[in-house]
Formats: sequence, C-alpha cells, structure tokens
Amino acid sequence: MRVHVVGCSPAWPNPGGAQSGYLVEEDSRRLLLDCGPGVLPRLRRLEPWPKLDAIVITHFHLDHWGDLVPWAFGGLFGAGSEVPAPELWLPHGGRETLHGLDPVLYANAILELFDVHEYAEETPFVAAGFELIAYRMLHYALESYGLRVSDGDRTLAYSADSAPCDGLVELARDADLFLCEATLSQPEQGIRGHLTAEEALDAHASSGARRFVVIHRPDELPLPDGIERAQDGMQLEV
Repeated sequence: MRVHVVGCSPAWPNPGGAQSGYLVEEDSRRLLLDCGPGVLPRLRRLEPWPKLDAIVITHFHLDHWGDLVPWAFGGLFGAGSEVPAPELWLPHGGRETLHGLDPVLYANAILELFDVHEYAEETPFVAAGFELIAYRMLHYALESYGLRVSDGDRTLAYSADSAPCDGLVELARDADLFLCEATLSQPEQGIRGHLTAEEALDAHASSGARRFVVIHRPDELPLPDGIERAQDGMQLEV
C-alpha cells in the first residue's frame, strides 16, 4: 500500500495547503480517506478528474468533507460527468446529516452523485477492495471516527481528529503506519477534541505502531527533533 498525502492542514489551512485528504493506493485500487477543502483541485493536478473506487469520510467537520460539494457539482454538471463516481462511505446517520445541510450547501447533490453507504463503529467493511474498521474517537460532542485500513498484509491507522482516548490506541495497535493528528500546542480545557504532540507520541508508544507520522499540524507549531511530519504531496509506503 502507498499513501499519497493530498492535504494535511488542520482546520485552518497551512500556507498553500489543502485540508484533510489521504489517497491509499495498491495495484489499481484507489481509496480516499476524507475530502477536505483543496483536496479536489490537488487530485485534478494528477488527472483531469479523479478516478477513485471509494471515499470514506470520518466526520462532518468541514475540513474533512467540504470538497464533496464541488465534487458533486463537477460530477453532475462538469468535468466529472463522464467519470464513474466512487462509492461514498459516511458515518452512521450520514445521509440524514447531508439532508439537513441541503438548504445552505446543496448537499443533496452529494447523495445524487455518489453511491452512498454508511459504516458502523468497529464493524468491518470493504471499500475499494481494502478492509476497514472505524474506531470512535473523542472529538468534542461530534460523532467522529479513526480508520484502520488493511490489504490483508499491511495496516494503516488514520486518526482523523481525536483527543486522548482508548479508541485512539486501539485504532493504531501494531499498525505498520500511524497517521496521527497533533493540532495543539497545549491541552484544551474542558471538553477535548485534539492532541498535543506529546499526547500523540504517548498514543503511538502505547499502540506499538511501527511508523508514526504527524498530520493535521499547523506549520507554525514545531515538533520535537526526530518526529516525522506529513507534508502535502508526500508519498508514504505502508
């Protein structure tokens, strides 16, 4: 498996950056984890319109799914109208969430274009030929998931957004590659939703994951020496 970091910015974009989008490829299979603002134009640099098998969305904060709206417009009326739309996997209740957003975002276009499915917590499902399991993360009051992706031999763990929680460690247990957010310089007060670098390192140490790469990190926040940090355009082998 290979992972192309399409975008790894936090909720505010790093200079010139795209927000969350991670393209997992093996042989001819192509799976996109999240589709935040800036991801679609980055993918269009690679080909006139993205040809993917599936997209999986971790949660409904805009920086993780916002480019589904222009993707739907382009697929229905524009450059993507001749390209088969990928499967779209949403958290349980995702169709209803999109219906509720239709008056302001025309989100029903997403339901019209994509072959929409919903996944459930800790229930394996198959997308683009990969086996996935979604683990519940602690992300404020929003239902949010990290994704564990396997080809039967190698395993990728993708935290999406999470504060410290048991699910984060189980998500990454013995994974070959752990993509882990570290948005904060200091822990939040009250209800939590993100990790500091130190908390991300603790989760990695507890998980036993083999390789650890920090994502969703503001450019203005440094990392301790020796910690690998994702950059847009980076290619990672799992």
